[in-house]
Amino acid sequence: MVQSFVSRGFTTETTEFLYLDNTIKNDWDAFQGIKRFLLMARGTYIIVCHQDIRLLSDDREILEKRLMALDASDPNWALAGNAGAKQDGFLVTRISDPHGDDQRCGNLPAQVVSLDENFIVIRRDGMPSLSSGLSGFHLYGTDMCLQARCAGRTAWVIDFHLRHLSAGSVDLSFHKAQRSLESHYDQILKKPWEIRTTCTKLLLGGGGFRRWLARRRLNRRLLKGK
Repeated sequence: MVQSFVSRGFTTETTEFLYLDNTIKNDWDAFQGIKRFLLMARGTYIIVCHQDIRLLSDDREILEKRLMALDASDPNWALAGNAGAKQDGFLVTRISDPHGDDQRCGNLPAQVVSLDENFIVIRRDGMPSLSSGLSGFHLYGTDMCLQARCAGRTAWVIDFHLRHLSAGSVDLSFHKAQRSLESHYDQILKKPWEIRTTCTKLLLGGGGFRRWLARRRLNRRLLKGK
């Protein structure tokens, strides 16, 4: 991953490469690790990414052009990535991964309510926080988007093409993270709000009976769609 970035203009003279070592055991989860990175990093933009991504033809110059375009069109942007979901539930992507090469879905750039975690650019002067009390390795991109939204900031999917070697994993830890995220925002949002990510649908807010009723309606819609 580092080699592919260096070969595309992210040289060590202008780019910090920071990592936290989990090779022996998971001393750091994503929420803790990103908070640590945000304190350590000195750059104007902070890229939080998986180690199994590889840059293709798009390089540092192209990424800077995309971010400068966001600066001009939306000075309040805080996050940018390569895959996510819009407010209306439609997915927008620009990626190659095991699901397909050279994927392009939607008109880019596109404002989104969630971002896939494989590649996220954080704008330092609009730095979003991460929720306290959440942990693990899933849905932190969505949490950052929600925190940015609460601060009056925005998140976008941009046209920056790279390859992700993994197809993603929706396992027991993912479902646990989803329940934790939904329960966390039950305490914050008064009305139920359904949002989509690249791999699931979330129902946030409206605790108690209202949440149960909204979840039941969502499940009925999902069953009818099968």
